[in-house]
Amino acid sequence: MSHSPTENSYRIEPVGYIRSPYRQKFAIPRQPGLVKSAIGTLELVAPYNHPDCLRGIEEFSHLWLSFVFHETADKGWKPLVRPPRLGGNARKGVFATRATFRPNALGLSVVELVDVQLQPTPRLIVRGLDLLDGTPIVDIKPYLPYADAITDARGGFADDRPTTDMRIEFSAAAEASLTRAHHVPHLRQLICEVLGQDPRPGYQREQNWDKEYGMHLYEFNIKWRVQEQTSTVISISVD
Repeated sequence: MSHSPTENSYRIEPVGYIRSPYRQKFAIPRQPGLVKSAIGTLELVAPYNHPDCLRGIEEFSHLWLSFVFHETADKGWKPLVRPPRLGGNARKGVFATRATFRPNALGLSVVELVDVQLQPTPRLIVRGLDLLDGTPIVDIKPYLPYADAITDARGGFADDRPTTDMRIEFSAAAEASLTRAHHVPHLRQLICEVLGQDPRPGYQREQNWDKEYGMHLYEFNIKWRVQEQTSTVISISVD
């Protein structure tokens, strides 16, 4: 990172990139840790892929990942945003939210460290991520429970973990596709956890639209329909 006193600017380089099951923004959980079955790989790049950079990291169960909102970085920022948690109807200051449209397009996620692999190139296997495939990671830091977990902290308008009563069902065609997707044994659980968060826009939840939706997980194109409090997976196809 370089600092120019005259221009008062900084240059940040990615230390790696995330390989994630989420291939599009829609249906990504709005916070990390909500979908435990979401497993990804953080692939480091030179010169940060030297094994020494990861020495001792296996001692920690969780990591902080600083990343770039690369798909929205060129769209600028807004002083007021509409948090999905509030149904998209109320405005909050950008610094009072975790919205993607930020002055410097930087985000922060905590993930569980599952494995450290040094061959063929250094990489980290992480769980519970909320990151789009290809997300640039600009820093990695260990999560420290004594400092990072503040039990009496207040969470403002997002004080409680989001929950829904959504039931998940699979059509016969979707069940057949799951059987064929044996190379992704946790696909069913991943779909259930993602749809259990009800990724629909807030205004559509309130109006309870009877509509077909689609999302991409890994190489799969998944379509489902919501009726009342039931999400039915209609089809699972390969792109």
